[in-house]
Amino acid sequence: MSDLTVTVLTAGEPAQQKVTAGSKAWELFADDRDVVAARVGGELRDLSYDLADGDEVEPVPIGSDDGRDILRHSTAHVMAQAVQDLFPDAKLGIGPPVQDGFYYDFDVDRPFHPEDLDAISTRMRKIIKAGQRFSRREVSDADARDELRAEPYKLELVGLKGQPDAAEGAAAEVGAGELTMYDNVDRDGTTVWTDLCRGPHLPNTKRIPAFTLTRIAAAYWRGDEDNTQLQRIYGTAWESQEALDAHLHRLEEVAKRDHRRLGQELDLFSFPDELGSGLAVFH
Repeated sequence: MSDLTVTVLTAGEPAQQKVTAGSKAWELFADDRDVVAARVGGELRDLSYDLADGDEVEPVPIGSDDGRDILRHSTAHVMAQAVQDLFPDAKLGIGPPVQDGFYYDFDVDRPFHPEDLDAISTRMRKIIKAGQRFSRREVSDADARDELRAEPYKLELVGLKGQPDAAEGAAAEVGAGELTMYDNVDRDGTTVWTDLCRGPHLPNTKRIPAFTLTRIAAAYWRGDEDNTQLQRIYGTAWESQEALDAHLHRLEEVAKRDHRRLGQELDLFSFPDELGSGLAVFH
């Protein structure tokens, strides 16, 4: 097999490296467990990306902004898989990473309850422990529609491909180019779950170090109140348990300093319902 020449950018320093044709991006960073993706020619790619001659490749550590987005997006997939395991009739909306976390929207028969989050979290941990591989594949619009025929919201996204205002968070699912699906593949090679997604993702579910599900909310599909109201589950994921604990501690400190909360606890003011939302009465 012929050799390829790629440029590896680490700490801003370029270094040329010879690799065999057919090599994957992960082979460049096999000794660094913190690397979860690669930036190739300025675009984020899975570590399973096939290297091409002349590629400029930069590692993406899990603790970087991009690395955390990839971690959270992958965790959103695991959460959606867990929800459909526990609620087989649940239909998928969208599940992008957001600042400090992620969410996924679901169309379900009844609203989620707090105890559902415990069950979903338990199922997620089993999926993470299983080490399912995130596997990317390109599909045609027709094939995507065939695969997603039981997912009406995903079908709608396929039809909106390339539209910049397709839906809140939809950029994580479809873009202007080819459609891609991500399969969650068990160790025996069995595909156990699939989602429409642009990626990239972690190499496998075991690379999710720490997560927690935080709250449930209602959300209209595509942010339009004329559309179906879906159930949204929020969560957060971090590169270590210590980083997750620090984040949760910061949230607790912010809540303690909330002036509305402190003012009411100290009986400085209140918000009587009869005056309308947001109108304070000072004591």
